Amino acid sequence: MADIPSTPADGNVMVLIVPTLADPDAPKLSELNAVSVADISCYLTSDGFTPSLSEQAIADERLCSTQTFEQPGRSSRGLDVVYIDNTNSPNAATDNKAKSTLIPGSSAYLVVRRGLPFDAALAATTQKVSVWPIKPGQYSDLPPEANSVLKTAQKLFVTGPVRTDVAIATS
Repeated sequence: MADIPSTPADGNVMVLIVPTLADPDAPKLSELNAVSVADISCYLTSDGFTPSLSEQAIADERLCSTQTFEQPGRSSRGLDVVYIDNTNSPNAATDNKAKSTLIPGSSAYLVVRRGLPFDAALAATTQKVSVWPIKPGQYSDLPPEANSVLKTAQKLFVTGPVRTDVAIATS
């Protein structure tokens, strides 16, 4: 087998909550760097970013065959997050961006960049992101655990087409 390198996941995912995008197919660098954008990369737990994809199959039966073939049918994407929650702590006002930004019923875009250190600067044309139009669901405070931190889970409803491997546009 050839020696094929791999990219570690730890520390190499950036997750931003972006209030608005003029064109989700070409998010501008200025939109992703705007003051209103919340970087929640360090709020999410290591297993707290859970995208999913469900694809249905259409049966494609032919009179001339004893085999049933398939065609792609409808698909559905889902996204669940788990993040640290600093509510009522001394850090509540300054370090609770995930909970204070993912307000149930609001609309936003979740923009995800993979494969580079989370804190590396965004760059136009050379970097690709995924763009998820979302509407956060209700907060679900997770039960406290020994030797852990307080966490909240939330379903993020996907409200439109998810764009994957989209190049960041220049401003």
